[in-house]
Amino acid sequence: MTAAPKLGTYADLQALPSNVVGELILGSIYVSPRPGAIHANATFGISEELGAPFRRGKGGPGGWIILFEPELHLSEDVVVPDLAGWRRERLPELPQAAHLSVAPNWVCEVLSPSTQAIDRGDKAKIYARAQVTHLWLVDPIVKTLEILRLDGPTYRVIEVFTGDSCVRAEPFDAIEFDMSALWMR
Repeated sequence: MTAAPKLGTYADLQALPSNVVGELILGSIYVSPRPGAIHANATFGISEELGAPFRRGKGGPGGWIILFEPELHLSEDVVVPDLAGWRRERLPELPQAAHLSVAPNWVCEVLSPSTQAIDRGDKAKIYARAQVTHLWLVDPIVKTLEILRLDGPTYRVIEVFTGDSCVRAEPFDAIEFDMSALWMR
């Protein structure tokens, strides 16, 4: 007889060193190194492009809360997307807690070789189950931005943008932004 695999706990996540990102995905603990420079640069570029028009309403409609690496407690899972955004109607105020249990309207995962499979796989399933309506997958190495929209229980690819083009990307299509800001090196 073999023992059932031990399920990870939130206490296991809290015990991890601060130089890693820990997630509890479908009962298993996943540990990733802190993002590399190219990854962090792409994440920062997205937040720069979206921050003023959607967080602050400068040059855009406002009405969003956008956070960098928020800890999301979605049912039994604990995930840390690179960026997440909530329309103010869904999350009128930020909680005092270190984590959020209200599913965002939008999540952005910046892909890296070590996280790509889980971001596209189990994490996408968790986001779909939590009714996150838009998922962006950004690959800073091949310079792509994939826009996915929730379509029933799964995501459907709406658009794939490449290179340095100026784009309008759901759910932030009220403005055009320059993708070259994501790849600046």
